Amino acid sequence: MAAGEAGGVGRAPACLCVFCGLPAAGKSTLARKVLSTSAQYGWRASVVPYDDLIPEHAFQTKVVENGVKLQEMTEWKLHRQAVLWCIEQFLEKPQVLAKLPSSCQINRAAWEQCIRALQHPEALNRSQADGAPLLFLLDDNFYYPSMRYEVYQLARKFVFLDSLGFCQVYLQCDLESCISRNQSRSEPIPTEVILEMVKRLESPNPQKNSWEANSISLNTTDNLSKCGIQRVMELISSALSNPLSPVEDNTEQTEADRLKCATSVVHQADQACRRLVSEAMKTARENQVPPEHMRSLAAQLNESKAKFLHSLRRQLLQEVSSTQEEDVDVERVVKTAVDVFDREKKEILLRIINENK
Repeated sequence: MAAGEAGGVGRAPACLCVFCGLPAAGKSTLARKVLSTSAQYGWRASVVPYDDLIPEHAFQTKVVENGVKLQEMTEWKLHRQAVLWCIEQFLEKPQVLAKLPSSCQINRAAWEQCIRALQHPEALNRSQADGAPLLFLLDDNFYYPSMRYEVYQLARKFVFLDSLGFCQVYLQCDLESCISRNQSRSEPIPTEVILEMVKRLESPNPQKNSWEANSISLNTTDNLSKCGIQRVMELISSALSNPLSPVEDNTEQTEADRLKCATSVVHQADQACRRLVSEAMKTARENQVPPEHMRSLAAQLNESKAKFLHSLRRQLLQEVSSTQEEDVDVERVVKTAVDVFDREKKEILLRIINENK
């Protein structure tokens, strides 16, 4: 009899534990060690490896309207949401979780392997398994707080159905060690991917985000110590014993915050884009571009800027998660957006200058 049929999921505590850090920081190694230790605590545990669940083609950037290319505009985000959707479905109806819809955008075989240990834990007998706490170990880089916040939101969603806890483990490892470990793998990822992630990685910050309070940091430059693993087990035990508080209905406030954030980003991006247009016009004059072509340049740049800002605003309203518990890094968002327009500005300027040589 499955745990869900016995009412195990409905009554047993559960925990979503996020492992985050650079590639090759030791997340998968730690997950395996926690998994092997979980039976001693009487837990049903499973590792959720995003690399196995999300197909490689999901990371390919697509060109959308106006030629804008951004990481958020890949299928990758949809696949990440699909992983959380599958966890949600399991928590709601564990007895039918194998019947995933064909539209589910993750590796079906990999997901079934993830939850097999939860349905039929080998280290626990049937009487122990029924009602045993559930533990999901989410193994991914989770380099933006918004990625981790989605997991937190899922955990809070089930406070009325289950006792659901949430915690985070940040694996801190120096860049040289990560690159060295990665190169020794049978299928290493490109080093430039790791270098780029170093720039983007935002580790858990309880001072900034109160929802990240239940987090610890482990130094994994050297091998994992027994003390480090024990810290993780204690963190999870605490999360299981202290489930999250109920979700408050603050839809109106959330929408207001999202609109405020989008307006701020677009305003700052508009100011920055105006400066870039002025710089381009100055460069064109210095290259002795004729007046009629100067007018054409100005028209093209302003049209491009208007389309770009419109697209940016729409994207922000759709995707930015702005709440009182997680502040959006407006400066970073503005910089990323303006860098996109800057490349387009340079292309237009270069085309006009070349036409007049």
